[in-house]
Amino acid sequence: MTELILIRHGETDWNRELRFQGQVDVPLNATGHAQARRLAQRLAQEAMVADHLVSSDLERTRQTAQPLLDALLPRLRMDELTDSGLREQHFGVVDGMRVPDIKAQYPEAWAQWLRFQADGGMPGGETTRQFHTRVMAALRRVAQQHAGRTVVVVTHGGVLDMVWRTARGLGLEGPRQSDIPNAALNRVRLRGDAIDIVHWADARHLDGLPQQPVYDQQRLVPSNA
Repeated sequence: MTELILIRHGETDWNRELRFQGQVDVPLNATGHAQARRLAQRLAQEAMVADHLVSSDLERTRQTAQPLLDALLPRLRMDELTDSGLREQHFGVVDGMRVPDIKAQYPEAWAQWLRFQADGGMPGGETTRQFHTRVMAALRRVAQQHAGRTVVVVTHGGVLDMVWRTARGLGLEGPRQSDIPNAALNRVRLRGDAIDIVHWADARHLDGLPQQPVYDQQRLVPSNA
């Protein structure tokens, strides 16, 4: 068994604008940096022993990981590693775009996206199935490399959605059903191909910071869909 402490990166300006960030290399904003510091303080104060830290190679995850490294490095057995397999889903031509602009410029692609099908995706991007395959391969690789240990994994909201769906046996169809706050704690255990959720979306350490923007896929679905 390997335990993973999964963390979505801190807030960016594009999060607040509800853009499709995808694999565009966007930095944290001031709130995101504050969230990362709060997260590091909490983990440093708790009786949590982490053996390793790995993050997506995009800037927003690396910036979120840095305060964790600063706080936990004496207890870690190795420096931070990055893994491109932990990147957010690639949204192709709409990477970086806001929903109103996607609707105006790519109406057919937007209508297709709202079906939330496993083999659907934006033009030039990954399908949900391709994304899920990549993410699970990366997480299993981390689990195998650090079997029996605890690993902090700093990644993206879409990645955590794939983990939630897999753990709950929900499949890849339909809109997102789980809460995935920026810089919250999500703890899971991997036993072979099985994923057990220990706790999810614990954001108590972020109390008093600005309210987070929420990307609610269920509200995007038309009432007649």
